[in-house]
Amino acid sequence: MVDTIFPGIEVRRVRTPRLLANVLERPSDAPARTVVFVHGNVSSSLFWQPLMLTLPADVRALAVDLRGFGDSETLPVDATRGVRDFSDDVASVIDAMDLGEVHLVGWSLGGGVAMQLLLDRPELVATLTLQAPVSPDGFGGTRLDGGLLASDAAGTGGGGANPDFVSRIARGDRSDEAGSPRAVFRSSYVVPGFESEHEDIWVESMLTTKTGVDNYPGDSAQSEHWPGFAPGGRGVLNTLAPTHFNTTAIVDLDRKPPILWIHGTHDAIVGDASFFDLNQLGKAGLIPGWPGDDVAPPQPMIAQTRAVLARYSDSGGRVTELELENCGHSPHLEHPDAFRDALVAMLSD
Repeated sequence: MVDTIFPGIEVRRVRTPRLLANVLERPSDAPARTVVFVHGNVSSSLFWQPLMLTLPADVRALAVDLRGFGDSETLPVDATRGVRDFSDDVASVIDAMDLGEVHLVGWSLGGGVAMQLLLDRPELVATLTLQAPVSPDGFGGTRLDGGLLASDAAGTGGGGANPDFVSRIARGDRSDEAGSPRAVFRSSYVVPGFESEHEDIWVESMLTTKTGVDNYPGDSAQSEHWPGFAPGGRGVLNTLAPTHFNTTAIVDLDRKPPILWIHGTHDAIVGDASFFDLNQLGKAGLIPGWPGDDVAPPQPMIAQTRAVLARYSDSGGRVTELELENCGHSPHLEHPDAFRDALVAMLSD
């Protein structure tokens, strides 16, 4: 049995009006600042532990498991609300722990959750750090300007999950076979060739993901457009479909906290040529019948994020971008010193 909790990290169970949440904490004897970390899809708060332990002693560091991940309560996810089931849950933990204004850090899906929380509860966010975040225009199915390629966002949402991968999560596959969570971590979460002494813990974290139509990946609907399916209204992947999710309104906030955007140049998940984008897979010949760039171009995820954050800056917000070479989807694991230094600088401003 793998011991998943690092020395120096405490486990807390926090009851809120919305759920029973699992929270990891690196406590501080004299906290001057509080950081709240939000994990990504097919992961949990466990991934944040090394970073939490390296933060300055006056920082109280907390990481929340989203519903259906880690050891938080498994509850259905209403994707018609976008990621609000998740962001409302995180806000409820902040309220229940009486944390007040926090420095919020979100990774991938968690970046979308963090942006939504900023929109709905701006008084809770002192600064916002986005690590490899989902585009503010959602995941898949949009042009550079955020416009839908198809009215029903065909090719996005729960129908895009690999059923073999979902099955391997459900049965707790810890092997290194092709398609296993461990293999996906090595090929997609980090740049290929990166090695972690804690890989067994990261695999355990991935395997905490609860599967099914109400959790990961969710349901889907039929579509007349290629590749034949559209987002459903239930489950994790549908929360990010562009028919349900859009956080570009952060540019219109009256109060704009500083934003730090950290991402890798070799991100296989969130990128301008993401191999988790069905249109990119079609273009590469891996899914038959792709109708071409005029109809179904890959989503320019990085370009979209950069455009929205440029508008945020132009309208009075402060944005810092840190793009890391030889880095995949997990800068806090792959370049921990650079990530920590950038985050600490953000907290100190």
